[in-house]
Amino acid sequence: MTVLLAQISDLHLDGSERATRRAGRVMDYLRALPHPVDAVLVTGDIADHGEEAEYEEAARILAAPFPVLTCPGNHDARPAYRKALLGEAPGHGPIEPDHGPINRIHHINGAAILMCDSTIPGRDEGRLDAQTLDWIDTQLTGLRRDTPALIAFHQPPVELHHPLPDSGMLEQPGQLAALLDAHPQVVAVLTGHAHTAAASTFAARPLIVGPAVTWTLRMPWEGTHPADRDQPPGLAFHVLGDDRRLTTHYRVVL
Repeated sequence: MTVLLAQISDLHLDGSERATRRAGRVMDYLRALPHPVDAVLVTGDIADHGEEAEYEEAARILAAPFPVLTCPGNHDARPAYRKALLGEAPGHGPIEPDHGPINRIHHINGAAILMCDSTIPGRDEGRLDAQTLDWIDTQLTGLRRDTPALIAFHQPPVELHHPLPDSGMLEQPGQLAALLDAHPQVVAVLTGHAHTAAASTFAARPLIVGPAVTWTLRMPWEGTHPADRDQPPGLAFHVLGDDRRLTTHYRVVL
């Protein structure tokens, strides 16, 4: 069965009218599609300061008639994220302790979506720690071999040729690459963080970087100021076919 997913990233909700308007516009667009998506993936930096009020706003904006799957980014704060976005009381989450990584697996129309926590509290760089790598391995091992899987987290594991995202990429990516070598059912890796729509490869698989809702990264050959705040918010559509091929289409929301 074909699976249709949308990916949004880097909302950076901060209570400002601009951030709220841009995120709301994207979600209104997705809710109004003639053919609804099977799920929306939100790949981190949902809040700008990691405050509960920002996640309360995110919960309102992201409410939809389809599943909305999230993972944190470097601007997010785990305790507030758990409480105000996930609705988890302290000590009642499926992963302990409350300050530990927030990893979730979702089953969408026969596909497994692993939303992983690559954040290091207080730092822009990312890392999939030992607990998260063990969790990924356990989840993938528990799947049927014919179940296609996607892995999503925030920081890209490869250079994107801009000093801003490349200074905060995923550390020790070889650990994830070695793990993926043992799990051929993983079709692709999806990330955010870079504020630019990009495509590369990682561990012999497609690596798809989702564009940002808040502002678009201006590449070095486009100018010296990295943040292009005039570009409209972007998103990606991922189509996972019966042949396990992932096809991605990028859109902006005017």
